[in-house]
Amino acid sequence: MALRVRSAARVENQVRKASEWWSVNRPSAPNAIAIDFGEAVALLAEQPGIGAKYKGSRTVGVRGLFLSRVGHFIYYKAESSFLHALAFLHGSREHQLSL
Repeated sequence: MALRVRSAARVENQVRKASEWWSVNRPSAPNAIAIDFGEAVALLAEQPGIGAKYKGSRTVGVRGLFLSRVGHFIYYKAESSFLHALAFLHGSREHQLSL
C-alpha cells in the first residue's frame, strides 16, 4: 500500500521556483521538474527505502533521492503511513539542510 504524501510548504516553493527557472532555461523540456518530481514522489510512496540515507540530518530516517535529468535531490522521510517531502534542492550546490 502506498504511503500518503505530505509536502512541506518550503518544498512546494522550491519545486515552483525550480520549475519556473527550468521552463525558461530548458525550453526543450519545460515541464521536466514537475514531471520528474511527481513521478519520483509516486515511486517513493510505493518504495520509500530506495533513497540513500542522508547522514547530515539531526532527524533520524531522512533519505535523499537524486533526479538525474533535472539535477535535483528530493529529501524525505517515511513515517507510519506518510511520506514527508522535506526539501527539493539542486545537486550542484552545497546545502546546509536543517532537517
